[in-house]
Amino acid sequence: MSSDNREASDARDAEEEYEGSEDHLAENLADLDEELAEQRASALRAGLEDYELDDEDAALLEGLALGEDGIEYLPALPVVAIVGRPNVGKSALVNRILGRREAVVEDTPGVTRDRVTYKAEWMDRRFSLVDTGGWEPDARGIDRSVAAQAEVAIDLCDVVLFVVDAMVGATSTDEHVVKMLRKSGKPVFLVANKIDDSRQEPEAAALWNLGLGEPFPVSAIHGRGVADLLDAIMKVLPEVSAVAKHEIGGPRRVAILGRPNVGKSSLLNKAAGEERVVVNDLAGTTRDPVDEVVEIGGRLWRFVDTAGIRRRVHLQQGADFYASLRTSAALEKAEVAVVVLDVSEPISEQDVRIIDLVLESGRALVLAYNKWDLLNTPAFEDIERRRYLEREIEQDLAHVAWAPRVNISARTGRHLDKLVPALETALESWDQRIPTGKFNAFLSELVNEHPHPVRGGKQPRILFGTQASTRPPTFVLFTTGFLDPGYRRFIQRRLRELYGFEGSPIVINMRVRERRQR
Repeated sequence: MSSDNREASDARDAEEEYEGSEDHLAENLADLDEELAEQRASALRAGLEDYELDDEDAALLEGLALGEDGIEYLPALPVVAIVGRPNVGKSALVNRILGRREAVVEDTPGVTRDRVTYKAEWMDRRFSLVDTGGWEPDARGIDRSVAAQAEVAIDLCDVVLFVVDAMVGATSTDEHVVKMLRKSGKPVFLVANKIDDSRQEPEAAALWNLGLGEPFPVSAIHGRGVADLLDAIMKVLPEVSAVAKHEIGGPRRVAILGRPNVGKSSLLNKAAGEERVVVNDLAGTTRDPVDEVVEIGGRLWRFVDTAGIRRRVHLQQGADFYASLRTSAALEKAEVAVVVLDVSEPISEQDVRIIDLVLESGRALVLAYNKWDLLNTPAFEDIERRRYLEREIEQDLAHVAWAPRVNISARTGRHLDKLVPALETALESWDQRIPTGKFNAFLSELVNEHPHPVRGGKQPRILFGTQASTRPPTFVLFTTGFLDPGYRRFIQRRLRELYGFEGSPIVINMRVRERRQR
């Protein structure tokens, strides 16, 4: 048994500890007097005043900013991208801004990383920081790679930090990138790095001739000048990202994900009814996401076909790295992801990793099992393959058993019409909200029938619960102690059984609070 399967088995065993005999949750909640439930929830909420609450708790409990349709829209954080040649100190600057060592730093050009986006904060302003340094240039293609890096950064950010090694000075590569940055219209900050003391500042002044305005002399390693740089960035950084904003209204946004050559482009072409994307048997033909508004099932959808995510992004050359970066960006802008799986091949670690990427992003999820028509051809022992496939799904995809499943053939268009109901179901679940009264009644009934076990002589209690947001449905539990992970999973599963949430991840956060000292 693989370690992943063992973990899934352990998780199921942990949940079973709380199940006991059959319960009556559904019947009891069906007879719920909603007005009485709201009154009880208000009393529980008032009881929280006896506990130590922080400002964030207070803001959560005061109420939520809802749109006209009752859905909470969280503004997208503004995006700051860091670009520059290898070995100019981009990762050191990332770590300095974050205040912690996150990005890998080595004295070797082009050291690569899988993770490229971080959440940062300065002067009570939160923003996303994108380190676009994670690529391995080859000597001949360095200009092209750096240009591609800058191009992606411009596409996906609100502000660009262009880092130059001031002790080396501007190179022809830097000048090549500058032309692109000047045309972009985006705010660009020229960061003259490796200025460790005032005696070296004339080296920074020499960078005026790049034509990007005043250079900011900094030492990313020592922190010199970084605060002044961040202060200047905050003056031009928008409150809400202009590029990653979550649009309200318009066609719902669908990201088509999957490892290379599983049929993503064929799916988009068939949906669009014409050849919009180059389809080639060579894996990884698609490099950039292609946005297409298509009509399926009588309504418009915005589809994004993304470059296939390959294993070990950090071993790829520039183009594949940027394909993966764009894929992540497409997922950020999407509301629901269709993960395409090739049924003619075993489910791979890559498939599972892509699904986990969707879960981490909090997007709704639909699983499309492609090439289903091949199982009925003489080339496949279809009965055997189907049996193995069902076993793989049960073992490897148990953690997303709640995702709608559609068996399709992207090449022929078979069962493509079934994709629409699956997308609609997933998005409806993603937008779903449970009233506070009903949610607390659910928690009360659940705890009565399946109390949390005593741990270390104490039994943690759930004081109050609320759905903090939708997209994805996120619940906050105020408790007197930590709830076992298995108990939290049990709560999630019972929520699904009673309220659906098919196609949407559910997030349950805990806030452990102590009683106020009298």
